[in-house]
Amino acid sequence: MSEPRFDHPRLIADIGGTFARFALEVAPHVFEQSESLRCQDFTDFHAAVTAYLAKLKGVTAGDIKHAAVAIANPVAGDQVRMTNYHWQFSIEEMRERLHLDNLVVVNDFTALAMAVPSLTPQQRRQFGGGAAVPRSMVGLIGAGTGLGVSGLIPADDGWIALGTEGGHTSFSPHDEREIAILQYAWRTYDHVSFERLLSGHGIELIFNALTDRAGQPQRTLDAPEITRLALEGSDAICKETIDVFCAILGTAAANLAVSQGAFGGIYIGGGIVPRLGLYFDQSPFRQRFEDKGRFTDYMKGIPTFVITATDATLLGASVILASQLRELEGANGSAILGQIRRALTSLSPAEQRVAQHVLAQPRSVLNDPIATIARSADVSQPTVIRFCRSLGCEGLSDFKLRLASGLTGTIPITHTQVTGSDSMLELGAKVLGNTASAILQARDHLNRDSMDRAMRMIAGSSRLEIYAVGHYGAVASDAQFKFLRVGVSAVAYTDPRLQTLSAALLRSDDVVLIISSSGRIAELLAVAETAQARGAKVIAITESQSPLARKADLALIVDHVEDIATQVPMISRILHLLMVDILVVGVTLHRGASVPALGSDATMGLDEVAPGGQPAPSARRKGPGVSAAGPLAHLTSHSR
Repeated sequence: MSEPRFDHPRLIADIGGTFARFALEVAPHVFEQSESLRCQDFTDFHAAVTAYLAKLKGVTAGDIKHAAVAIANPVAGDQVRMTNYHWQFSIEEMRERLHLDNLVVVNDFTALAMAVPSLTPQQRRQFGGGAAVPRSMVGLIGAGTGLGVSGLIPADDGWIALGTEGGHTSFSPHDEREIAILQYAWRTYDHVSFERLLSGHGIELIFNALTDRAGQPQRTLDAPEITRLALEGSDAICKETIDVFCAILGTAAANLAVSQGAFGGIYIGGGIVPRLGLYFDQSPFRQRFEDKGRFTDYMKGIPTFVITATDATLLGASVILASQLRELEGANGSAILGQIRRALTSLSPAEQRVAQHVLAQPRSVLNDPIATIARSADVSQPTVIRFCRSLGCEGLSDFKLRLASGLTGTIPITHTQVTGSDSMLELGAKVLGNTASAILQARDHLNRDSMDRAMRMIAGSSRLEIYAVGHYGAVASDAQFKFLRVGVSAVAYTDPRLQTLSAALLRSDDVVLIISSSGRIAELLAVAETAQARGAKVIAITESQSPLARKADLALIVDHVEDIATQVPMISRILHLLMVDILVVGVTLHRGASVPALGSDATMGLDEVAPGGQPAPSARRKGPGVSAAGPLAHLTSHSR
């Protein structure tokens, strides 16, 4: 029985350096109205999409609510700039211009990798020996305008696709002929990657190099013509070119297989190899693939497949889009929406009405002015602002940026549960993977304005006092050491009694930094009140919906739900330590000093310390030394 049709057809695109291919997905894995457009006929991506939408029959642009774009380019953040073509665009801006609810943009080979588990035997062709080991690593490589490389890691009952730029690894020649090709390429390129040779332009480069090696006059032939003459067998240099191309691809694929341990097989996609047909199966590819010296038997056991499905990349993009939509429909679809759900019980009744309106209509909130949001939630405009600040946002505009990033992301970062059956290797990999995921999430939700304000407050203070209790005392001690190293008068207190006594002596030009994961420790809330009563400013590194975040003059938000089964907070402390590191570097830049090596165990040299333990004059403040953009301009290359 066929799958039911979607309420709204989904736009799926595969954008390469030469062609932009579009289709409508009307039901799961069912594509209609497919069309390929030449990229050179359009000034930008939006123009190509618009031209395709204008040709649709029975469907208007307004009927399409969701879209996925697989593009021949690394995708990291909102800005997309193609490597092998001049198109560039903002994902969020493009979503708005196309009036879409969701736009997912992923690397084309990440999309192709996600299609592999869904391929039928009719959509792939095995050649050579070997047998795939179920639920094992799968490698993917393919040549077209460039060279794509990806892989699939089995995870629970699904797969994780690797987004890589492995095509840019350095080319390694196998014999004297390939050494001659490399030397020829060096005449033009300082760095010769595999992509320089394993692509359309690479075929032309190999042909020119072999013509030069044979001492024949140079001829101007493009890749399709070289391929045609090779398949016909009417030109010896052209045939040698394609044979060399296939052999070098065998080297690259073998390197990928041993690097990944790809016992699930190596799949070959892209635009070139499928067009070679059975010629490729008889080419030097498989012989070169197995030619690994002592690892020859190892390589013989790994199967190789050619992907023959013409819509495989579209299929993979649709799989990723479907996964994204399921995530958005679930409780944790967007980081900010999940945060709102967790904070509901701690919000005031009026703020809860704002929260319910945002949860019900997140897309509408993105575009509505504050007056409309307040009217829809039946609250005042100041209540909307208080709601945003209760989540750690500076105001409505900052809240909308975080909401937009959550609704238009690519592939969600996942947390993998540690189980009792894990081996020590699996346990270590999961702990490190979960920590890396948490750090990336924290990076994506850094508030530039809040960080910059905190740095300025600390840089301009006479004294910095740092309060923490329990497991976070180590973070406070680390912060004291680091701030002292950069010339900030700092002291850390981890005993509540000492915190109370010291807070009572604070002055108006002092700053207190309180570090608390939960933000609900009564003693820390009390010393925050004491500090503010003395006129000192309070900065908190804490959870967004916490009482401490509300009480502090400035809150730096670190939201992480710790795995309580481990009893001791691990990842949260790492996130707090990193937040301290960012502050220290920023304060250093504000003061015009050189940035210390925070990751080392080295202390200040004796010539940097004056009597009494204070930094020597040469190590103290040297002036502003920071651009108007603030220190975070030096620390981050992307902010959403």
